[in-house]
Amino acid sequence: MNQASLPTVSPSLWTTRSSLVRKTGTWRTAAPHYHATAAPCLAACPVNGRIAEWIGEMRNRNVRRAWEVLVDNNPFPAIAGRICHHPCESACNRQFHDEAVSICALERVAGDTALAEGWRFAAPAEERRERVAIVGGGPAGLSAAYQLRRRGIQVALYESRPMLGGLLRYGIPDYRLDKAVLDGEIGRIVDLGIELHLGHAVDSAEALRSLRASHDAVYLATGASLAKRLPGLDYGQPWLIDSADFLAAANSGSPAACGPRVLVIGGGSAAMDVARTARRLGKQVTVLALEPEARLPAQRVEVDEAIEEGVGFVCGAMLRSTQAGATGLRLQCVRVHFEPGPKRGEFSVTPVADSAFTLEADAIVPSIGQDADVARWSAIVSAEGRLLGTDGAWRTSADGIFAGGDVASMDRFVTQAVGMGKQAAIEIARYVSGEAAGGGFAVGATVPFNDINPHYYPEAARNDPATAALAERLQGFGEVQRALSPEEALAETQRCFSCGTCTHCDNCFYYCPDMAITKTETGYAVKYDYCKGCGLCVEECPTGSVTMRAEAML
Repeated sequence: MNQASLPTVSPSLWTTRSSLVRKTGTWRTAAPHYHATAAPCLAACPVNGRIAEWIGEMRNRNVRRAWEVLVDNNPFPAIAGRICHHPCESACNRQFHDEAVSICALERVAGDTALAEGWRFAAPAEERRERVAIVGGGPAGLSAAYQLRRRGIQVALYESRPMLGGLLRYGIPDYRLDKAVLDGEIGRIVDLGIELHLGHAVDSAEALRSLRASHDAVYLATGASLAKRLPGLDYGQPWLIDSADFLAAANSGSPAACGPRVLVIGGGSAAMDVARTARRLGKQVTVLALEPEARLPAQRVEVDEAIEEGVGFVCGAMLRSTQAGATGLRLQCVRVHFEPGPKRGEFSVTPVADSAFTLEADAIVPSIGQDADVARWSAIVSAEGRLLGTDGAWRTSADGIFAGGDVASMDRFVTQAVGMGKQAAIEIARYVSGEAAGGGFAVGATVPFNDINPHYYPEAARNDPATAALAERLQGFGEVQRALSPEEALAETQRCFSCGTCTHCDNCFYYCPDMAITKTETGYAVKYDYCKGCGLCVEECPTGSVTMRAEAML
């Protein structure tokens, strides 16, 4: 056959004037997929707050919406923004680029704005007949009450003290948490329609049994109220003061009487609160801790501020004996080698040979932790050691009785208690509705830093809150940490990577060489008939919200 006799076949482009017939997606071995993945900060957050989302709203200057996203999981943003131990910041991907985002400080801005503007929680969409009793008006109990009322469940809250707040009111000094802030955020919860029983202790098995009989479920959140005791100390002496009593008295405006020299035993946050409170009362203060300074369990900022305020530290040492005399106390101490154990609160210490030394003081305030009082309900609910035993849904051994916070966990930070209260409320709502327990609260996979394109984030210094001048601090109990200014807060929101959250930047749309990305009302879609799987959209995504998924060749 000669060439002249061959049929004439024109390329499809010439006949259709369109490239759509060339389905280049058949070349592909992997394809991009859009999906929202948890940011590392969310996984680390004790309340599983959607941090990237609410920071994005603040970046768009919509603080009201940011606050609404925040309080979906935590009704105390102004409180958490002051005292949270912020594990979210230790997990922040930005730390691998320059410095972690000041998440805690931004949360305070949103919380303070809500208080200043008088924003309130919406009433429940419906009122249900189920009744739940909550025992304990601290952070775990209040968090559970809030989440249950949002679901329309009737809540009766029983608190042994005359005011709500628990540790937040009676344990945390005003220089860390102004009580007007506490009252404002608690008031919003109470306004949802909570039946209050203040000054009402549920302190026996009979009282708990009666409460359970008159409610569909009970949540125990009484915290840890029994002070741990050091061997060798005479707790009947007037010069020995319980740390919880010391802080409660100071917070009420009637500080405990003690001499000019105070020795605080312990290295946690409560010990720092005692030491710094005593400094504001004009005392000379020394902290004696088993741990070396680098391993003190208190937040580092608390230790640094205590040092700035003149608190002395003797770390890696313990008290052996005390002798009272006419001029005060002589404390025989020894250096120790501290070895942490496999679980929180477990450790061993070995005295160092020939390292004895002496300290002098007028009062001793042990602050080595507290245990939950679980014996009072032992006829009804089982205990596991010094905690109430619970399963993964915060259910105790007694049907319809749940527990959380310090009475059921050794995770003893305020926001961890808030998170436990939220989780328990979810499970209690399932229980009173006749549903099975949930499957847990784990977040799952998170976005690694390698999935972020740092080219789109110029290095920028972190905006940390300012602190009051040292002289001003020691003159009273005014708050030490200041709030970020509006300008600082906006700049800090712009440092957030928005890990795993699409910000609709259009990079994928513009960089796609095959025009295989289309915009939709909610984001973007991939035309897989034409996507060759080059991965350019993934490489240019600033937030890691597009990933490649391998697939069989077509």
